[in-house]
Amino acid sequence: MPKLKRLRDVTDYDLARKEAAAERNAYETRISIGCTNCSASDGPALQKALSDELARHGLAGKVLVRLSGCHGFCAQGPLVVFVPHRICYVKVKTADAKMIVEETVLKNNIIDRLLYQEPKTGRKCQLESQIPFYKRQLRLIMDYNKRIDPCDVRSYLAIDGYEAVIKALTRMSPEDVILEIKNSGLRGRGGAGFPTGFKWEFCRKAGGAPKYVICNADEGDPGAYMDRSVIESNPHSVLEGMIIGAYAIGASEGYVYLRNEYPLAVQHVKLAIEQAYELGLLGKDILGTGFAFDLRVERGAGAFVCGEETALIASIEGRRGEPRQRPPFPATRGLYGKPTNINNVETWANVPLIITRGGSWYSHFGTRFSKGTKIFSLVGKVRNTGLVEVAMGSTFREIIYDIGGGIAGDRPFKAVQTGGPSGGCVPAEHLDLPIDYESLSQVGTIMGSGGMIVMDDRTCMVDVARYFMNFLRDESCGKCLTCRDGTQRLWELLNEICEGRGKPQHLPLLQELAQCVKDASLCGLGQTAGNPVLSTLRYFKHEYEEHILEKRCRAGVCKPLIEYRVIEDKCVGCLLCKKACPQDAIAGALKQPHVIDAQRCIKCGLCFEACNSDAIEHVKARERCPA
Repeated sequence: MPKLKRLRDVTDYDLARKEAAAERNAYETRISIGCTNCSASDGPALQKALSDELARHGLAGKVLVRLSGCHGFCAQGPLVVFVPHRICYVKVKTADAKMIVEETVLKNNIIDRLLYQEPKTGRKCQLESQIPFYKRQLRLIMDYNKRIDPCDVRSYLAIDGYEAVIKALTRMSPEDVILEIKNSGLRGRGGAGFPTGFKWEFCRKAGGAPKYVICNADEGDPGAYMDRSVIESNPHSVLEGMIIGAYAIGASEGYVYLRNEYPLAVQHVKLAIEQAYELGLLGKDILGTGFAFDLRVERGAGAFVCGEETALIASIEGRRGEPRQRPPFPATRGLYGKPTNINNVETWANVPLIITRGGSWYSHFGTRFSKGTKIFSLVGKVRNTGLVEVAMGSTFREIIYDIGGGIAGDRPFKAVQTGGPSGGCVPAEHLDLPIDYESLSQVGTIMGSGGMIVMDDRTCMVDVARYFMNFLRDESCGKCLTCRDGTQRLWELLNEICEGRGKPQHLPLLQELAQCVKDASLCGLGQTAGNPVLSTLRYFKHEYEEHILEKRCRAGVCKPLIEYRVIEDKCVGCLLCKKACPQDAIAGALKQPHVIDAQRCIKCGLCFEACNSDAIEHVKARERCPA
């Protein structure tokens, strides 16, 4: 990329924006390949294969191929989208590059086998907008991803990037900016949902200098990758939001606190900061307005508790990442004892949209108290896994069935877990619940940063609670007795129940202990640590009772409570289970019913997964586990 020219004022910005747009529009066609999941699925190799094939046909100057931001439809990656045509190919391989160039680029022919096919109707979708996964979303933030190269600021300028900074610095006072954010109704997307405008206002009014702004990109929830994707795909949108926030509260320095486990995000953010400095959008006298703001990256070591703002501040200061008592809140006494404003990635990415289009525009989306959109990471036992952006107030049914395509294998829906390890499990009776901060709280869970794990009837809810409690006990900083020892004891009780040693008195003890951990812990981790236990006890108490009283796991997950058996009438003797078994515990000839040797079986479940005729079932173990 050529050296960038410093933007001294608004005129320079307008000229740079027009030049970037002209450079982009010089190409007849632009081919976009998603950068996050698609990179894991060989996206870079696909980009090279397409570029080489275009060069072979003399089309290098007419067709641009680039790795763009994440398209979101992870289950179908790598995705290839043609702009401006919006033709979308899914699950594209490097071997398809030759045909794509020769048929679609040169002849405008559609390659039928690369189109997305709806599972139920069999209908092929040529355009991205026809695919149900996209059609039912409201993509205010993520729609920009496929239009830009995250490593080239010029592609961001070409879609009017940094226009919100221009507007804020040249036509708005800091108070005007805060008022616009307040009018938008934007709430923090990191979990607690505190109104962003009020948070900024508190920090602006606080005495002391310097002031700081921090982007909390320490996303550590299992199964969640919304913030990582946003900051990898469109880092300049986050930087733009932070510049505006710094101007509003009067901050002169900022940090992007980003966990080191996200190497691509670290690379993209560092490059984006370098480019912003080169353009004069960071540093001294930004755009000739006299406003100065410096920004740097601070890499976290992966401690989950550092997602809590006071622990995050301690980590930046070089101390152990432990939460502290509040008040004082960071808005009045934060980093190095100075007023500090912390928002997460998605919150910052919303700011440029609000400043450009207005708070009243943004407030039209969502519910009365939860405005705008929310990005969810939709994973688990659902057909269409990926990143979903919907208006606040959308229901679980709309997300899981209309966008997610329903439960994989058409199995019954059992529950959805939201809010990460500190969230709760919501059963089928609440599928039509509008998703906002207040509604989720009423059913015993939280929004969190946006993780959404879908579970079917093969999921054991006691085991789910044990899994998340195991995560939380490892991630507790240990400062609070209730969190340090409470999460450990909760895990021990859940483990005993899953291994068949549970007793009836364990249930009231679990309830009481989980509530005690919530009530007596210092920070948000401990205060929500009881949610996995409390929500599963609330909605799935019968499964706990089956484990304890009947020594039975209906989902077939808890190994000490089950054994596998072949249903003789259904077995067709296909040998699939026999080939899958790592212990040679299955005997039987071709086209003859098989038999499982219970003594050799390690209950790995591979035979159960391999069987195509539902001829293997898990049943209650013949001998009770020792009490």
